[in-house]
Order: sequence, then structure tokens, then C-alpha cells
Amino acid sequence: MPEYGYAGAILKVDLSDGKVSELDTSLYTDRFLGGRGIAAKIYWDETSPETGALDPDNCLICITGPLAGFTRFAGCRWQICGKSPAMEPESFSYANLGGSWGAWLKYAGYDGLVVKGRADSPVYLMIQDGRVEIRDAAFLWGRTTIETQDVLQAELGSDVRVLTIGPAGENLVSFSTVLAAEGASGSSGFGSVMGSKNLKAVVVKVDKKIRPVAADPDRLRHLADRVYQLRVNNFEDYGHVLPLNIQLTACYGCISGCTRGTYEDENGQRFKSLCQAAVVYTGPAARHYGGKKGDEANRLANRLCDLYGLDTAVISPLIEWLEQCHRAGVLTDEETGLPLSEIGNMDFINRLVRQISFREGFGDILARGTLKAAEYVGKDSLKLTHSGTITRANETRDYDPRLFLANAMIYATEPRRAIQLLHATALPMRRWINWHDEWQDAFLSTRALQEIAETYWGGVAAGDLSSSTGKALAARDIQNYGYMKESLIVCDLAWPIYQVRDFDKELGLSTLESRIVSAVTGRQMNEEELIKTGERIFNLQRAILLRQGWPGRKGDILFDYLFQEPVGGFFFNPESIVPGAGGEPVSRKGAILGREEFEKMKDEYYTLRGWDVESGLPTKTKFRELELADIAGVLMERGLIR
Repeated sequence: MPEYGYAGAILKVDLSDGKVSELDTSLYTDRFLGGRGIAAKIYWDETSPETGALDPDNCLICITGPLAGFTRFAGCRWQICGKSPAMEPESFSYANLGGSWGAWLKYAGYDGLVVKGRADSPVYLMIQDGRVEIRDAAFLWGRTTIETQDVLQAELGSDVRVLTIGPAGENLVSFSTVLAAEGASGSSGFGSVMGSKNLKAVVVKVDKKIRPVAADPDRLRHLADRVYQLRVNNFEDYGHVLPLNIQLTACYGCISGCTRGTYEDENGQRFKSLCQAAVVYTGPAARHYGGKKGDEANRLANRLCDLYGLDTAVISPLIEWLEQCHRAGVLTDEETGLPLSEIGNMDFINRLVRQISFREGFGDILARGTLKAAEYVGKDSLKLTHSGTITRANETRDYDPRLFLANAMIYATEPRRAIQLLHATALPMRRWINWHDEWQDAFLSTRALQEIAETYWGGVAAGDLSSSTGKALAARDIQNYGYMKESLIVCDLAWPIYQVRDFDKELGLSTLESRIVSAVTGRQMNEEELIKTGERIFNLQRAILLRQGWPGRKGDILFDYLFQEPVGGFFFNPESIVPGAGGEPVSRKGAILGREEFEKMKDEYYTLRGWDVESGLPTKTKFRELELADIAGVLMERGLIR
């Protein structure tokens, strides 16, 4: 009988020889809980450091958490993990997806799916009633994501849940995405990992749901009611204004929804509209067209990225770089085969997406990512990436570490743009700005922000955003909580539920989360144990990064421009106003991040982590404390632990 909260098995498929087997979920849950934790341990066990992202031996791991399948907690999210080609050098990475595909995988009897090998020709996986089939997908190759979903649903039934790639993934574009049911998209280049395996899609069909069982269902229902009331009472739209014809929707199992919306295109096909992806082309389109036509061009860009499978967080700064290169005379229409002089119009975005997705002409260069494209072009074009690109994965700059100082250590120690961690300070700050600007119904006051800092960021000092004091501790605590959250897996936009209208002293860091985990799994985990699980998983990921070549302290770096160029304003905070000492508003506009200041933060961060300060390597003492002695043994053989 499976453990409470879990399906009990993780499906493993080798496409090279067609072998299908299962892993026992219970082998992983005690130390790693679910989600990112289990995926990281499977990756550690199943791959070698030399395995390349597009090699057959790379694992593509789709994983759920113990809350998947239980509704009303925003806990039906799921992740994809494995080595990614999106960054330089290639690295273990992750993507977090919503919709319902993950819940359906669990209802089909599996907590996760591990795919290795490479099929001789295009295939898709069919998971149904405890059976797994590897089926021919030649007739799907070359189709867009939506076309693939439509064809498979027409053939297999409208109730199937489809995970698929588009032409960008098939052609191994480094920043290609996957698309799953309800428009759930996964970034970090995993479209190309699927493409390298000749895996076009994974279909889940559930004729009879095998629902996970909670250890204490009555307690879980009570907690769901409380979570709903707290969420509704404390939710504030962060200033998003839904465009016309956008219909609010929610992922499967959500608490109360957010600003996620859908709309129909001219052909009646539904597409999602949410966060950064919804504004991927807004600036160029507004400058070119303005008004309604500009909105139409922006929506077209968003749709094309989903259809062909391109990461909007890479496309957006890439377009900005192309625009600046054209203005500076570095690139021309003739050299690129793109109408750079018409950036912002519909023809440009159509041609850009197609060229990259099929690696045609200059699109083959752009398919490697903005930074590699800039190296290829030369002529100081690398400097022109500064305005938009902030990670080694070519991603757009979000919640700049010059403004949010705790984010400096997060950016430096993560393999990609960890938006779920960057949000930890940024989302409450957006609410505080609304309160500061006296928005109607805004409620996150300076006092409330200080309470959040004390509870979730390690101390009141972290609430003073004008100083680096307390920011190393904030980064550590945000990561520990975040890795726990990524293993449950609960939605980043819903958790934690900050108690800001009527602050409840009974609810501390992870109080609700630990009670929910206990009610689901029957394991009586308190707040400290749950946070320690997050710390364990973060340290396991650090071990993975070190084993594959991350050079410890020397690898925990930021781009030079963050130390040289002053920060400007932001879309929700044009004057870069932050709470300073005593909660007094101050502006960080024009500030830079001091190198000495950053190095001191690293010293403090490593000390707080229990790592070696000089090298940034973990210690045997810390790994024994975290019950990672087996991982420490491997690191010891390689000289990667102190």
C-alpha cells in the first residue's frame, strides 16, 4: 500500500531500448518529501557529471509533490528537472508548471516520470490504466504545441492531458519550452531535452482516478477552509489590470485563483495570459503601433512563443538586444535576414519566432541564446545585453539585486532565474508600494512588512531595503523555505499566505504548511523539521552543481554591470522607493551594488549555511547534520567538501 499522500510509484522509461520500470516513491520521501527534493535525488543517482543536456543518458524528470491531487491548496503544481542546455555551462535546472497535467499523472498512479535514452524516431508516451506505451509520433513531428494537443485529443479523447513540445524543441533551441494542458508552460530549455530524445509528447489518460489518500481527511478539510479564508482575506491584486476579453481562470486545485487569464484568438483557440509572458512584446509593439494594434501584436508574440515553444523570458531581452544592436549599427536587416528596422510590428515577430524555431539563417545563432549570439557578433554587442539579460540562462532581469539586495545572493547561487525565490521580497514590496502610494484597499503597511521580515526573512533588519545588513540571512531563509515549497509543490503566487490584515501570532514560518503535510502524510512534521527539509534539498542541489563543475565561491557571481551601472526605476516602482531605516521611505534610484559589500554578504551567507567561507564548499559537519552523509561521501572523493 502506498504512503498517505503519494501514489507510491515513479515511472521510469528508457527510450533507447523501450524498457519500462518503476521506482518506489517511499525510498525518497523520508528525506526529500517530493517535488524538487525527489527529482534532485533521482538525478544524482541516475546521471554522471559528464552527461550532457542533450545526451541520451540525461534524465528528464517530471515530478509531483505530496499535495498533488488534493484540491483547495494550490498544491497540484509539478516540476520538470534535469540537465539543461539553456545556460553556460550546461547545468542541472528546473521548471515549475501549473494546469492539471501533474494531478492527472498522480491520478494515473504515478508520483513522477523519469525518461532516459533516445528513440530512433519520433515517439510519444501513452500512460493509461497502469499501462505505458511508446507510440509512433512521426505524424506529429513539425506540428506546433497546440496542433499536437488538438490532434491527440481528437484521436484519444478530449479528457486526455498532453505535455508536448513545438518545433523549437524538435530543433534543439537552447531556450525551448514545453507546453502542457491548460497552457501550462515549462522553461529552462527542457523542450530541447525532450527533442533530443525524439520525445514529442507525453499523454496521460485516466479512466478511473486513483486519488491519493490523506492520513487525516477531516483535519485536511478544516485546514482547507482556513486556508481559503486567509487567502481571500489577504489577497490583493498587485496592480495588474486585466485587458479586455481576458477571462480569469485558475489552475487545477487552486485556493482562489490569481490574475491568470485566458482569451480566444481569431480562430477560437484559447491561450493563457499571465505575468511576464503576457507582456513579452509590449514595449516594441507599443512604440511601433500604440493602442489596440500594439496590444494585438503583443498577444500575437505571446501566442507564437507558446505555439512554437520559446521562452518569453529569453525572447523579451533578446528582442531588446537586437533593437539596440540595430540602433548602434552593429546589426543590419541584410546581415540577419530580419526586419530589424521594423521591430515591434507583427511581421517581425512572426519571422523572428520562425527563424529561431527552425534555426534558419541568423536564427541558428539566436537559438543559442543572447549571450552566445553577442559573442558571435562581437563589436561590443555584449555590453548591449546589460539592459535586459541578468542570468547565464539569458533570462530577463526581474527584481533587480541592486534594488532587492537579498536577491544578490539568490541570483549568485541559483542555476537560473529563480522567480519563486525573487518573489519572496518583491511581492510584499509591491503591496507595500500600493500602501505607500495610498491605493484604495491597500493594506500592507510598513509595520506589516516588518512583521513579514521578522517572520519570513530572518529578522527586522531584512525589512530595511536600503542596507545590505541582514540580507545574507534573508537569502538563506528564503531559499530554505522556497525549497520546501518547491517540494510540496505549492504555488509561488499563493504561498506563503502573509498575515497582514489581522496578524495572527499563532501562525509562524511554515505553520500552516507543516499542519497540511502532517494531515496528508501522517508524518507529524513541525515547522523546524519542514524548513530543515528545505535546507537539505537546497544543499543536495548545491552538491549536484558542484559535482558537475560549479566552482564554489568562484561560481557564485553576478554580471559585472550590476556593480558598475546605476539602477533605474521599475514598472511598479518608477522611483525605486523602498523602506529604509525605521521604515522611512527612501529611493535607491541610481544605486549600484558594491563589490566589497557583495563579498561580505557572501562571507556571511556561507557562515550561515555552515559552509567553508573561503571556498564556498559545504562541510562534512553540515552534511551529517542534514542526513546527507551518502552525498558527502561522493563529494569527498572529488575534493568538493571541507
